[in-house]
Amino acid sequence: MSASTESGVVEAVGNELFIGGKWVAAQGGKTFPVVDPATGQELCHVADASPSDGVAALDAAVAAQADFANMAPRERGEILRRAYELLMQRQDELALLMTLEMGKPLAESKGEIAYAAEFFRWFAEEAVRIDGGYATAPNGAGRFLITKQPVGPTLLITPWNFPMAMGTRKIGPAIAAGCTSVIKPAAQTPLSMLALAGILAEAGLPEGVLNVVTTSDSGGVMEPLIRDGRARKLSFTGSTGVGRKLLEQCADKVLRTSMELGGNAPFLVFDDADMDAAIDGAMQAKMRNIGEACTAANRFYVQRGVVDEFARRLTERMRALPMGRGTEKDVVVGPLIDDKAVEKVTELVKDATDRGARVLTGGSGVDGPGHFYQATVLTDVPQEARLTHEEIFGPVAPITPFDTEEEAVAKANDTEFGLVSYVFTSDLKRALRVSEALEAGMIGLNQGIVSNPAAPFGGIKQSGLGREGGSVGIDEFLETKYIAVAL
Repeated sequence: MSASTESGVVEAVGNELFIGGKWVAAQGGKTFPVVDPATGQELCHVADASPSDGVAALDAAVAAQADFANMAPRERGEILRRAYELLMQRQDELALLMTLEMGKPLAESKGEIAYAAEFFRWFAEEAVRIDGGYATAPNGAGRFLITKQPVGPTLLITPWNFPMAMGTRKIGPAIAAGCTSVIKPAAQTPLSMLALAGILAEAGLPEGVLNVVTTSDSGGVMEPLIRDGRARKLSFTGSTGVGRKLLEQCADKVLRTSMELGGNAPFLVFDDADMDAAIDGAMQAKMRNIGEACTAANRFYVQRGVVDEFARRLTERMRALPMGRGTEKDVVVGPLIDDKAVEKVTELVKDATDRGARVLTGGSGVDGPGHFYQATVLTDVPQEARLTHEEIFGPVAPITPFDTEEEAVAKANDTEFGLVSYVFTSDLKRALRVSEALEAGMIGLNQGIVSNPAAPFGGIKQSGLGREGGSVGIDEFLETKYIAVAL
């Protein structure tokens, strides 16, 4: 990949705020750098919004809300459909942009662009399927008319690990439902969202419907908007700790919320599992996005009769993964997002080894530029190790043996999180028993990937509130209104 090609895709993206359909500089002209995590070098600078810029974005969303809510559902759907087509047409350029700012290998970035685009196609079709109802009152004296209307202006906050898909997963249903929005992408990866704003404008989205605010001061910009009272919904994807703070802020104005928060996914392998499928699934569930995913397998519980074989084969696969900058050919393990991420993974691995875990491969960071950590497998990891309770967000697979089904379920559920769990077994009855017993919003049964735009994504316990995607995803952006009709 030539330097001119890389600089070209970066320079093609607007680096200002997108407010009211226009590109505008931040008040005071402040900017902050966007850094390539594989090299530590600056890619560019983007506008650094102030609280006043955030208010201007909300002003634009509020001003556009009434007209957009009255737009025909078909028209809203057609905007999303055109945006889907533009995303797919520009998949290569957008993938390179994502790899430069986030670090994941190009092949994964291309996959994310396709995944992100699919949310627009899905919600383009859902826009015309917003339904209601008509019923006779039980006493026969009247009628019930049920209709659904847009919630209103929404605040959207997206993370750095899936900088395009987490945006389309929120923007798609908001547009389909008739809601305007202010979106704040993560400071580490703002370029993908700025590119998306340009694509939606090109697809015909009216001015003010989507407003993008990039900032290095997330709390300072977003808290005033939450407490403003004019926004009627907040949708957030990020850590549970930040989610708790946002929920407290939303309580002040009783904002409707949907939260996709942290995970601590257990990966259960029983003696009767298809070992080839289990290893393939483990590699998908662990190494997708370099392990920087809330759905990543965080704890591997393997029945004692097959734990040695599983550990050996997983170690062979992990050890063979090429590491490097995501733009390089055949690279699978790219950099982590920043030094803090490397420090956390290093601390978690050291804590586990101090408690008796053994390193089968990897186990350390990499000297030189960029934020790299080796693909790592640990075995004999005790339940009290920190990485069995904390989200790793890196390429580390900790393996713990178990003896009985009951023990496996108990260990899997021993967490405050409940986003996704993975189960590998050839016993149908066990598959159903365990899937029903696991405390998670999603189950990967004999497969290592659960994400699909056509399915409801979300967790229970402290992994979040509400669902994104699927036929219920649009409901998060709709209010139900009941009209009592006298006869």
